[in-house]
Amino acid sequence: MNQPPKDEVSPFHDGEHAVQERLGVRHIEDWARKVVHDHLPEQHRVFHTAQPFLVVSARDDQNRPWVTLLDGPDGFVTSPDPKQLVIGATPSSGDALSEAFNAGRDVGILGIELATRRRNRVNGRVISNGSNSIVVGVEQAFGNCPQYIREREWRRVDRTPPTKSKRANLLTSAQREWIENSDTFFIASGFRGEGESPTFGMDASHRGGERGFVRVLDDQRLQFPDYAGNNHYNTIGNLVVDPRTGFLFINFETGSLLQLTGTASIDWDSDAVSEHPGARRLVCLDIEEIVEVRSAVKLRWDADAESVRSLRLVEKMPESEDVTSFIFEARDGGPLTAFEPGQHLPIEISLPGTKEPTRRTYSLSSSPNDDQYRITVKREPKGLVSGYLHGGIKPGAIIDSRRPAGDFMMTCNICPLVLVSAGVGVTPMVSILHTVAKEKSSRPIWFIHGARDGNHHPLADEVRNIAADVSNITVHVAYSQPAVTDKQGIHYDSEGRVSGALLADLVQNVDAHYFLCGPTQFMAEIQNSLEQQDIPADQIHFETFGPAG
Repeated sequence: MNQPPKDEVSPFHDGEHAVQERLGVRHIEDWARKVVHDHLPEQHRVFHTAQPFLVVSARDDQNRPWVTLLDGPDGFVTSPDPKQLVIGATPSSGDALSEAFNAGRDVGILGIELATRRRNRVNGRVISNGSNSIVVGVEQAFGNCPQYIREREWRRVDRTPPTKSKRANLLTSAQREWIENSDTFFIASGFRGEGESPTFGMDASHRGGERGFVRVLDDQRLQFPDYAGNNHYNTIGNLVVDPRTGFLFINFETGSLLQLTGTASIDWDSDAVSEHPGARRLVCLDIEEIVEVRSAVKLRWDADAESVRSLRLVEKMPESEDVTSFIFEARDGGPLTAFEPGQHLPIEISLPGTKEPTRRTYSLSSSPNDDQYRITVKREPKGLVSGYLHGGIKPGAIIDSRRPAGDFMMTCNICPLVLVSAGVGVTPMVSILHTVAKEKSSRPIWFIHGARDGNHHPLADEVRNIAADVSNITVHVAYSQPAVTDKQGIHYDSEGRVSGALLADLVQNVDAHYFLCGPTQFMAEIQNSLEQQDIPADQIHFETFGPAG
C-alpha cells in the first residue's frame, strides 16, 4: 500500500485535531509539518546531549502516566544517530518509573535549559535498557517556545543523603505547601490508538507561572490555569482522548521529586475560568497515587529565579517625531506581573546577526491598572535596540521580558507631588499621573515637562486629557524652541527650559515631593537648584534614562 509523502502526513492525532478545531487553529497544521520531524535535527542532537538532565515521561505496569527527572555527569546523554537518543541514567530507587522503561514502552522526553529557557521535545519508544542506560528510538522531535520559564542556574553536589521514597494517595500538609509554592511543574500525557502512527505515544511538557498558580483544592485534587501556547495542543489533545496524566514537582534546593498520577478534567468555559485573567481553560487533577522521592538527583538549582515572559507586540503608535509607543500583551494571554508607577520593563531583543539577545530597560508609560504593558521609546541616532524597535519590529512580533523593576516609585501617598521631566523622561511620569488621577484625593499635583517643540513632545494630548478631568492636577509645559505652529495653538505654557526658578515660581509648598526624570545634566541642575531652595534631600527622587544615564 502506498504511503503519502512525509510532508502530507499530519503530525497530530485525532485528539489534537479536535482541540485545534474547537479553538479555531487548524491552520497550524501546515506550519507543524515543517517543524515536527521524524528524527533529531543536528541542532537538537547537540542540545540534548549537552544537558545535565532530561525530563522523561512513561507509563507504569498499570498503564498510568508518570514523569520524572534523569540526571548524570557531563555527556550522560548521547545520540549515535538522528533516530536514537541514549540516556546514561535510570530513575532512582523508589521512583514511580523505576521499573517502567522496558523495550517497546512509549517515552516522552523534554530537554529544557532553565538558564537560557530553551527547550526541545522528543517522543519515541524504548529500544532497550540496561542497568544504567535507556536507548530511545525517535519518532517525533520538535522545538518549543519558552512561554514562562524561570531562569535557574544549576550545580552538582558530590555527596547527597540516601534516597528515600514514600507512597500515598493523600497529600500531606508539607506536600500541599510544596505544590502551592511552586512556580514550575512538568506534566505527562499520552495517547496510543489502534495501529501504528508517529503521532501516538507519550509527551512530557513544562508549565510555569507565578508562585501559587497551581491550587490545591483538597488533599486529592489540584487545579491550574492553562493559557495559549504554540497551538499544537499536544498535552490538551492527549487529555481529551486519554485523561490519565502525571505531574512532577521539583524541590530545586534539595533535588527531591514529588510525583503524582491521576485523571485530568478540563473546564473549558465555566465562570471559574474567568477568575484567572487570560486563562483559556482550567485543568483539574484527581490524584490516584503520590510518590515522594527525597534527594532523587544530584543537581541543585537556585530556589528563587527570575521569571521571564514572552510578550507579543499588539500595537505600535508614533507619539512624536522621534518617539514611539509599543504596547505588549502576554504571548500566552495570561496576566502580566503587576508594577508600580515609575518602574521600568527589562526586555530582551534578538537583533538580526547577533547570537545572544540584547537587553535594555525602558520605563513603563502605561497605567498599572492596564492589562497590557506600554513602553515609550526614543529613537537614538546610534541606538541598536531603539533603531530596531522603531524600524524593524512589527505588530505580532515576540520579545522576552523580565518582571518590572526599579526603585523610582511614588513612595508618598498623601504628600503634594511635583512631577518634573524633560524629553522622553516624561514616560514614567505619565504612568504616575495615571495613578494619582484615579486617587480622587485633594492633594495638589504639578506635572511640569520640558521639550524642544510640539514635534518632539510625546504623550502631550494624553497628559492634557488626564488633567482635564482632575481639578487638583496642574500641567505646565515649557518649549525651549517652539515652532511657528506651536505658537498658533495652546501646546505649551512657557518658552525656555524647565529650571529651578520655574519650579520655585510654580510650586510654593514646603511639603511637596519632587520626582525628576530626564538627561543627567538636566537632573543635576534641577536637584542642585532645589537643594539651594532648602528642599530636603529625602523629598527629591530621580530617575535617569538613555545613554547619558
